[in-house]
Amino acid sequence: MPFFDAKDKSKYATFSRRTLILSGGMGTVFAVLAGRLYQLQIIDGSLYLDRAENNRISDRVLAPPRGRILDRFGVILAGNRRNYRTLIVPEQTGGIEAAIERLASVIPLADHQRERILKEAAKTKPFMPIVAAENLAWEDFARLNLDLPYLAGVSTDVGETRDYPFGAELSHVLGYVALVSQDDLKEAATPADPLLSLPGFRIGKRGVERAFEDEIRGSAGTSRVEVNAYGRVIRELQRVDGNSGDDIYLTIDRELQAYAHERLQGQSAALSVMDVATGDVLALLSSPGYDPNAFSVGLSNDQWTAWNEDPYKPLVNKVLSGVYPPGSTFKIAVALAALQNGTITPETIFPCNGVVALGGYRFHCWRRGGHGPVNLHLGLKYSCDCFFYEVARKLGIDALSEGARKLGFGAPTGIEIPGERGGLVPTREWKRENFNEAWQQGETLIAGIGQGYLQTTPMQLCTMVARLASGKQVSPRIVHRGNDRAAPPPALDYTEEMLAAVRDGMNAVMNEPGGTAYGSRIHEPEFAFAGKTGTAQVRRISAAERAAGVRSNAQLPWELRDHALFVAFAPVINPRYALSLVIEHGSSGSGAAAPIARDILRFAQSRDLLNMPTAYPVASLAPRESRG
Repeated sequence: MPFFDAKDKSKYATFSRRTLILSGGMGTVFAVLAGRLYQLQIIDGSLYLDRAENNRISDRVLAPPRGRILDRFGVILAGNRRNYRTLIVPEQTGGIEAAIERLASVIPLADHQRERILKEAAKTKPFMPIVAAENLAWEDFARLNLDLPYLAGVSTDVGETRDYPFGAELSHVLGYVALVSQDDLKEAATPADPLLSLPGFRIGKRGVERAFEDEIRGSAGTSRVEVNAYGRVIRELQRVDGNSGDDIYLTIDRELQAYAHERLQGQSAALSVMDVATGDVLALLSSPGYDPNAFSVGLSNDQWTAWNEDPYKPLVNKVLSGVYPPGSTFKIAVALAALQNGTITPETIFPCNGVVALGGYRFHCWRRGGHGPVNLHLGLKYSCDCFFYEVARKLGIDALSEGARKLGFGAPTGIEIPGERGGLVPTREWKRENFNEAWQQGETLIAGIGQGYLQTTPMQLCTMVARLASGKQVSPRIVHRGNDRAAPPPALDYTEEMLAAVRDGMNAVMNEPGGTAYGSRIHEPEFAFAGKTGTAQVRRISAAERAAGVRSNAQLPWELRDHALFVAFAPVINPRYALSLVIEHGSSGSGAAAPIARDILRFAQSRDLLNMPTAYPVASLAPRESRG
């Protein structure tokens, strides 16, 4: 009898097939798993090792020290100082609001600081430190360290912050640094720079800080730290410090800047002093200024509002962004244009009886009764309006505008500080395009005395005087850049006789009895200087008021008083310095501006700063275009 019957054989065959199928399936599964394991561990092993390492290792950006800004003699104008600050880790406090109250019992915390801490705590992970207060006084920092054992979740830290040791004195030259905004990221030359995304990182916002941000910023360093699964730092594994930013050397003389700042206290004014040979800006001051340190330590809303509502406009750089009618200072440009075009000679005489009639209009001289017969020398000395009405009428607006542009008007000068405006030199085409009207001859007469549509900046006025004094096409600069000025600027296309005739008239303004600024002359012959006064109206005087008697500036509110202007070069022989000064609503160029300009020019000459050795390095920054 066989061991298996037919029925058993059938069952055995079925079992064997199932076993084979199951074994094959299991084998396939194991093969797939083995293949996947081989791919993960052998083929893609390095990839997943890196990913696992990145879960454990974190690279963090380190901010480098910001480059310094120094004056021509090596005085540090913007540097870095220690920033004593305190941090809060919310999860360690047992309650963030209670922790803020405990901290406020040790150091002062303003309401806006408390609000900021709460906002940051609400949007950041609880184990991440939050800056509670920075730029602490040493006394507060020391007291805080003594009380740390009793302040759960609070720690102290020492970092760096930007420091401006001279405060408002150089605010419009240096600018300030502040937190990176979205607009900054869009405008950045290298938006991929990791520093721009670093929390709390500050960049230049105005002045030299902004214009040379890429050079001053430096390059980022890195810190490789080990973190746990929650992102908490366990230890630092490696640190690579970044490269500090470049130092920037300015042409500014800090001592002259300080003297000018002191002399212009209480005024809404703009001042520029230049080296007539090189264009080096030795002083640039917009008064009043603001304290740039406020942007580093935390600017309050009240302070920001006060600055914006101040009628003296401390946030505006008036030297570069303020535009003013040049008044009688523009007569220098009119005189040079007329001499070059052959419209007049130094001996040409026009009578002045106090009024020039044109059609149905009467154009008045500032002196009732007039000055009598006037040539160029006397026209500048007395600042005779009637003489320059006649010169402008014969010259015409086209030649007048062309001459003004040669001296630097009508376009930005190109100085490195951003925000410079170009002013306005009107032409026939300009009026047709903007008003759809023809140019009127009476408008030419008004332009001849620096009024009407004309708009200039104090920097342009200073450039005009530097070009007159040197006979060269000098342009202002405020940053030293190695040997980029090795070649002298080209000569202007005026003859020496033309330049001498205008310089002689400016000398008469200061140094001949009857000159409009004779009372502000310097008595030492070696310091004697030449100048030109200007008074620019900001309101229209009606015929009725003129008939009844024009109100004096003292009778008017401050904002309706005339602007006081003054331009000068010094010394008279072999000029070295050019100056422009605008005092907003100062009433009179001779009364308000000339005495201050005299003191500043005397200080510069007695200091003899152009003969003092500078601290410029042998090679500095390469030439570059300024940022608008």
